[in-house]
Amino acid sequence: MTGDAPKTAQHMAHGVPHAIALGFQFVSADNGVAIMKMPWREDLVGDPETGVIAGGAVTSLLDHVGGMAIGSAFAAASRDGATTSMATLDLRIDYMRPAHPRRDIVARAHCYKLTHTIAFVRASAFEDSADDPVATVQAAFALTGGGAR
Repeated sequence: MTGDAPKTAQHMAHGVPHAIALGFQFVSADNGVAIMKMPWREDLVGDPETGVIAGGAVTSLLDHVGGMAIGSAFAAASRDGATTSMATLDLRIDYMRPAHPRRDIVARAHCYKLTHTIAFVRASAFEDSADDPVATVQAAFALTGGGAR
């Protein structure tokens, strides 16, 4: 990543209270692609009988990694290392299957289009392979900061 992007990505994973509360871990972010991990924790379980992480936590992870992908795409497109803030406009999530019990969830997002005011993202959440997703996302984010292109 260029400019302040690695610092910004680390902040999104380890400096945002919601991400801290859910235990998100930064894996990587570069050129519009970001990867984060949410380790399994008992307090994130939706159904104690199954031991599966709650769907709302998975949705939060996908939304957050989408923002991180936008940040890395914006940094890669910016010649001066500018950053921007964003807000989720639309997030369509399809749950493909239940997560495996007591397993960490990995999320990978790709910001495939940046306009002056909107960023478009696709993402998926999985345990071991992106080819077997727990959930997929198609999302649009408003670029709201002073750095918006």
